Amino acid sequence: MSTFPARLLNDDERVVVTTRTHGKALVWPAALVVVALVLAVWSFAYDGAGNDGLGRSLLGWAMRILALVALLAAVPPFVRWWTTTYTFTNRRFIKRSGLIAKEGRTIPLNRISGVDFEIGVVDRLFGCGTLIVSDASTDGRVELDDIPRVEQVQLLVSEELHRLSQGRDHHDDGT
Repeated sequence: MSTFPARLLNDDERVVVTTRTHGKALVWPAALVVVALVLAVWSFAYDGAGNDGLGRSLLGWAMRILALVALLAAVPPFVRWWTTTYTFTNRRFIKRSGLIAKEGRTIPLNRISGVDFEIGVVDRLFGCGTLIVSDASTDGRVELDDIPRVEQVQLLVSEELHRLSQGRDHHDDGT
């Protein structure tokens, strides 16, 4: 699991669990990278095989351009995966994303009314699932797809919500 920067925590706040989307989200982008590499190698081998003529050279360049397009299409999902984290502390839920332009969402734990999970057949194979955080806001719920060990995360967050409801953690404003 990834770490959450301590400088972003308030006094007496501790991280309960922090994670990012399961690596299965990178299967298709990784396949695009492989396709890009195959096209690039093939284009140079094709041009270097003694082929002459304008048509062959144009085909080699077309393959290189397709390789570049495939590679560029694979970059955003990798960046999104790397820069998006989900963190539950003893006081709030924090979703952070973005490399240059940052975006975040915070929900105080005392506003969370439930934490559920769903695990599909493919998710079970990969050991992940969807975590559903229900809150009292107008949005109502946040679905976090492809969370690794989703049952364990749900259990940890539920324990923290129970601790909060029992009055063992007196912070009620989530900040």
